Amino acid sequence: MRVDVAIVGAGFAGLGMALALRDAGHESFVLLERAAGVGGTWRENVYPGVACDVPAHLYGFENRPNPDWSGLYARGDEIQGYLGSVAAEFSQQIRTHAPLLRAAWDGAAWQLDVGGRHSGRIEARALVVACGRLTEPKVPDIAGLQSFPGPMFHSARWDHTVPLDGARVAVVGTGASAVQLVPALAARGAAVTLFQRTPAWIVPRGARRYTDAEREAFAADPTALESLRAALFDEGEARYASRSGDAEAAASAREVALAHLAAQVADPALRAALTPAYAFGCKRVLLSDDFYPTLASGAVTLEPSALHGVEGSTLIAASGARHDADVLVLATGFEAAQQPYAQLIEGEGGVTLAEHWGRGMTSYASTLVPGFPQLYVLNGPNASLGHNSAVLMMEAQARFVARCLETRGTIAVSPELEAAYSAEIDARAATTPWIAGGCRNWYVDERSGRLTLLWPGTVTEFRALLDGIDPADLVAVPAAEGIA
Repeated sequence: MRVDVAIVGAGFAGLGMALALRDAGHESFVLLERAAGVGGTWRENVYPGVACDVPAHLYGFENRPNPDWSGLYARGDEIQGYLGSVAAEFSQQIRTHAPLLRAAWDGAAWQLDVGGRHSGRIEARALVVACGRLTEPKVPDIAGLQSFPGPMFHSARWDHTVPLDGARVAVVGTGASAVQLVPALAARGAAVTLFQRTPAWIVPRGARRYTDAEREAFAADPTALESLRAALFDEGEARYASRSGDAEAAASAREVALAHLAAQVADPALRAALTPAYAFGCKRVLLSDDFYPTLASGAVTLEPSALHGVEGSTLIAASGARHDADVLVLATGFEAAQQPYAQLIEGEGGVTLAEHWGRGMTSYASTLVPGFPQLYVLNGPNASLGHNSAVLMMEAQARFVARCLETRGTIAVSPELEAAYSAEIDARAATTPWIAGGCRNWYVDERSGRLTLLWPGTVTEFRALLDGIDPADLVAVPAAEGIA
């Protein structure tokens, strides 16, 4: 099988790439999805209470607005349904049960070996990796973990067959998944013990449902949706200052978070245990209206230290405290800085992407990698956000890739371009809370100490960066010698 473009992954990034290709008049492409269905993060994360913390009307494709979101923030199943509706437009191009086994650049095209139901070889003019950063659960190295006799699973691999009502459930982690999950478990009558290595900065969510009249108005007047999306975008861009270390903005946001904590947690000891000791924005800032009240209600036992060891059904905290549990849930994040797909992709000279990224992910324009011609990485190095919708970044990258694919010849970048871009990222990140804020976060690769996940700027700046690149300047092999 031969196609112009092979896209690996059918979540937001992959479907966004398909939309951009179709908008540009390209139809010769295939989306390869290893799982049984599309959706990526929203297919995998189905834990109780799962929802998005980006406003719904900003967490969707600009040219595929959805007037029927149930509220300001969408539930996980709603987002999955939305992605399914977009995917239906590409039923002829999507291949599910089609894991990528190997992709190798042969000097003129990408040769892909695909397994599963669609096993075989695909030759593609260009390869787009849209696998996301939240694909592989991170399981901590804890002594005796495998000795736990009861059900144990990661929050992104939720086992719905396990009865939880009235069970003693231990949750490890207090990140974005946990603050949604813990209140939902407590509401079901579970006796929850929460292991907190580090408290999070949490601000009010302000969630509300849209009325039928509001949804009808959105459907009747597309310009109303456009105006709402624009307003939400501006609000998100304004948050960049507080997340990136602007002193005045960060101080103001910190006061909002502390007031939120004080208003919802009366007990001074519990409040102290939930107060971060690092800079606002250093870790992902969380949104919740029910996490603090759930802890304050006594329905949850907060263990203010990490899980250190496991002896059968007894969980031993770093503090020395011991807690018994029937079910163990690991809300411990993902292998965001080390992408598993990188081992499968071989560029010039047989060098794998994993080898190129051996000391952390690097790129040019967060999209192109030297030594890997005609390879485009979406939602990869320095393409994530801590202040606005990640979908905006994926859309910008997809449009950029579509422009590159309209250029005759082989697109390839030099190591010098990557080095200069990395140096610019390092310089912009050096004084931000992500690097200098006094915490450990998933934005920074522990191997290099570099900011490898977040883009240290606004969406507006990222769009301008990509729009300012002329793909013709990146052509390494003229069309007469390479790919037309």
